[in-house]
Parts: sequence; structure tokens; C-alpha cells
Amino acid sequence: MPERNGNSTEQRETEAERRQRRARFLRELTEARELRDRVQPRRAKAARLRHAMRMRTFRW
Repeated sequence: MPERNGNSTEQRETEAERRQRRARFLRELTEARELRDRVQPRRAKAARLRHAMRMRTFRW
């Protein structure tokens, strides 16, 4: 992990890189979930039903 020596431009670059890495990770995670849902439709349906049940029983 790079050291932060107080240089604001360096810090902004590292923050931008971190945001880019995070965005890439989230895109790949979404893609992996979609692939898993296509490959295992029964498991995906069960997961959707479990999620719907959790949301119905959740109190706002």
C-alpha cells in the first residue's frame, strides 16, 4: 500500500485508482452472479424466493 505523504495530487490519484478498482470488481462480481444464475437456474430461483421472503418480513 503506498504511503500518503500529504501530497493532495498523489492522494487524489490513489483515490481515483481505488474507485476504478472497486468499479471493476463490482462489474466482475455482477457478471459472475449473472453467469451463476444462468448456469444454475434452480438455485437462482430459490435465492430470489429467499430474498423476497426476507424483504416481506423486514420491518421498515
